Order: sequence, then C-alpha cells, then structure tokens
Amino acid sequence: MTAPEPGLDLKPLPALGLDLQRLSALLPIWQGSVNRDEWSAAASAVVESGGRLVSMWGVDRTAAGGGMVACAAFTVVEGLVWIELTLSDTTPSFPNLSSTFACAGRMQRAMADLSGIHAEGCDDARPWLDHGLWSGESRPLHHNAQTTAAAAAAGTLPADYPFVRVEGDGVHEIAVGPVHAGIIEPGHFRFSVVGEKVLRLEEHLGYAHKGIERRFTELTPLDGVRLAGRVSGDSTVAYAWAYCMALESAWRCEIPPRTQWLRALMLERERVANHLGDLGGLGNDAALTFGLAQFSRLREDWLRLSKEAFGHRFMMDAVVPGGTAVDPPPALLHRIEQQCDAIEREVEALRTTYDEHAGLQDRFSTAGRVTPQLAAQLGLTGLAGRASAQAFDLRCDHEWIPYDGLQVAMATQRNGDVAARVAVRFDETLESLRLIRRICSGLPDGATRAELRAPDVPSLGMGWVEGWRGEVLVALEIGAEGRIVRCHCHDPSWQNWPVIEHAIIGNIVPDFPLINKSFNLSYSGHDL
Repeated sequence: MTAPEPGLDLKPLPALGLDLQRLSALLPIWQGSVNRDEWSAAASAVVESGGRLVSMWGVDRTAAGGGMVACAAFTVVEGLVWIELTLSDTTPSFPNLSSTFACAGRMQRAMADLSGIHAEGCDDARPWLDHGLWSGESRPLHHNAQTTAAAAAAGTLPADYPFVRVEGDGVHEIAVGPVHAGIIEPGHFRFSVVGEKVLRLEEHLGYAHKGIERRFTELTPLDGVRLAGRVSGDSTVAYAWAYCMALESAWRCEIPPRTQWLRALMLERERVANHLGDLGGLGNDAALTFGLAQFSRLREDWLRLSKEAFGHRFMMDAVVPGGTAVDPPPALLHRIEQQCDAIEREVEALRTTYDEHAGLQDRFSTAGRVTPQLAAQLGLTGLAGRASAQAFDLRCDHEWIPYDGLQVAMATQRNGDVAARVAVRFDETLESLRLIRRICSGLPDGATRAELRAPDVPSLGMGWVEGWRGEVLVALEIGAEGRIVRCHCHDPSWQNWPVIEHAIIGNIVPDFPLINKSFNLSYSGHDL
C-alpha cells in the first residue's frame, strides 16, 4: 500500500529516529515502514523514552500486489507511532517483541492465528484465538480465506488447551468456565491452589471470537462504523468515535466543532454509565446489596435519559462518519445538566457509605493488588493502570477538541488494589459529571455533520480514544477501489487480562470474582 497522500508533513520522530508520515491533524499520529533492524530498535527506543506498546496486528496486502505485513502501534511523549514491517514471502515472521513488552505475547499469538505470521523465538506459541476448529493453512485474515465453520458444523470438538501445571504437595486445580453461572461472556480460568490460596491462575480466552475483523473487509468504509460500534457493547461510543476518527483522517475530512463536542458528551455519558454499574456490582460482590440497588437505580435513570437524548440507551449508531446522527435540543441539554447535579449528590453520599462501611473496606483493601512497578512491567493501562500509578489518560496527555479546553483532572491512586480501582471510579464519575455540564453549557453552534469524499488512492487512518476502560484504537486501511483492506480494533483488555493472573496470586479463591470485577475487562472486545 502506498503512503497516504495529502498535505501532512513527513518528519522524523525524535524518540525513534524514523521518518514517519503524519496521519492525523486532530491527534499526533505518525506512520511509516521499517526494516527488521529498525523494528526491534524502534521498540527499544520506545522503552527508553518511557513509551508503551498499544497494539500489534497483521495485514495481508497480496491482493493489491503487496505481501504480508506486521504492524505495531506505540505511544510516546510526542504521540502515537504506527510502524510496519513487510515480511518475506517464504518465511512470514518478524522479530519477537514480547521480551521488550510483556503484553505483546498474546497479541503475537493472535497474529499467528488470524494472519499466519509468527514472532521468531517466542516462548509461548500456543494458539490463542484458534481453538482447534480452523482447518487448513488458510488463516481468517488471508485475502482469499475460506470459511472455517466446516469443522465445527461437522461436530468436531475444540482441541484441548495445554494449561501449565503446578506440581507439589497439596496442589490441586479448579477450573472455572468457559460457561459461567452468571449472564457473562465465556472465558476459561484455571486456578492452581493450596487450600483456598491461589498459587497460579492461567486464562484461556477466544470463546467470543466472531470474525469481526474479517467482516470489516466485506463492508464499505461508511458502513463499517456500525460494526465498530458493536465490537464491545459497553464501549459503543468509544469504538464508533475511534473508527470515525480513523476514516476521517484517512479521507482528510474536517468535521465541525459542534460534532466534536457532542461526541465528547456521549463518551462521558458512556463513562458514567459504566462506572455506576461497576460501583454497584463491586458493592454486591462484597455483600453490600444496598450498593447494587442504589447504583442500579442511578444507572437506569442515566440510560433512560441517554435514550431520550440520543435515540438509544447505549447511544449506539449516534456517532457516524463526518459527525453525529443526533443533535439534542437545548431543553434536553438542560435536563442532562440537571441530572448531573442530582446524580452527583447521590454518588457523593454513596461514596461516604462505601468509605465508612467496615465490611466493604475489609474486602476491598489489599485484595488483588498490582504494585506500580508490576503495572509498569506488564503494561497495565486505562482505569486499572491509573489505580496503580500509571498516569496515562488521552484526554489529558494528547488533548483534542473539546478536551483541550476542559482541563480534565486525571484520577490516580497508588495502592493498586480493589479499593484503589473503586476510588478511581468514584473520582472519574464525579469528574465526568463536571465535564458533561461544561460541554452542555459550552456547546458551540454550527453543523453536526460534514460530507466525506473518498480519494481515488489507497489511504490509511487511525483513531485513538480514551474509552471508559482505557485506550481504544482503530487502524484502518482502505484500498484504491474504496474497500476496506484491514480494520484492526484494539481494546485495552488485551493489556489488562494477563495482569489479573498476577493480581490474584496469594489471594483466596472466593476473592476472584471481586478482583475480576474490579478490572471489568471485555471478552468481546478482546476476542473479536
């Protein structure tokens, strides 16, 4: 694929020493190709500069006369960097990054399953998303891939997953899932325990794989936003906005300021809705059913007004390419402000209840602790990262409209336990209520949608949004014929799922539901 056209500068990024094409005028995002030595050197430079790995994915460009490509996105002080390495036709492999970034391991295993490209010398090469039902050499994201449903339709059972065994006197295993007692998505958790104390936890995910990234290639760029908004239902605004940001940067579309403010309004409402739900659920998991009842009531009122203002309880399909599909009238904006005032009073009262409840604090304090040092080593990100002193929030670090004028206060803690993750949720809820009031009162006049025009050349775009769980990323490649070549969606759960395996060590088995809920990671957004 040729480099994107138009009008943005080609410049070296000091942190990496690479010539990179600026992709977005909205956020500092660069893209460029590297060779094998530069691939590894770039990763090392990111670490030295205090940066992080955001995502990795593979691309098959053989249909356009190219080849297999490995891609990686890093965040550094200057912004987001997207590098790609063209692979050999005979041995489609790339230098392993898991020794540099712990969170790269599962991403690289997913690249092997989906695209058939492998990390060289990887310690763990077990299939991750492929449960032994994908037949043949063709991988799901090969351009000429055939359906892989035949094996499952014939009644073939999934392959056994080779969990790591812990040996020793008194050690036994407890298997939880993949089918759970509650109404949640599937995931397998294998505990190695002595008595009730957890020595090791190993996860196996991928049960919610739906072929989303393959499905993108069958849609037009304008239609892809509906699928993006359904990657993870609790983050529909974040994913839809990231997709639209990627498409708008690829097609060099400038959108009206009012649109940006409305998108931020919806994103903050999505953040509050999820925090309210989690705060109630965490109280319930620690036997305070009063907390669940009260936060559920607040969340229900919140979702009902979202439906009235934006046409859907979760604001699905309200963010569209070029703008928004809705524009609430002044009367509704005033009601949103009033609701923020009312809910703020109740949240502050409930926080006092949580803080002063001895039984609740006994369960929350020290449970599932992730130290700042361990969080940095493992790449913990988003809300859970901020509870372990990882002070990263795109709304503060790389402000875009309207956040550049809202002075977002980042919520952080250092203890890294359940109590810290609860405290961050309370702080972020109250801050989002403040932001929503500011947005409603400062919403600029003007249009809410701009027309997008597709160029007649291949184009690249990337979207990067701070969802309620953490950084949501969408990398979009569009071919000369106007079809999607690749749309890669990344959820912060990729970084955070492995950390739960460490957070539970030394805790007792009955605390796992509470610890797991305090992270509240996405199965659907991870498995795709």
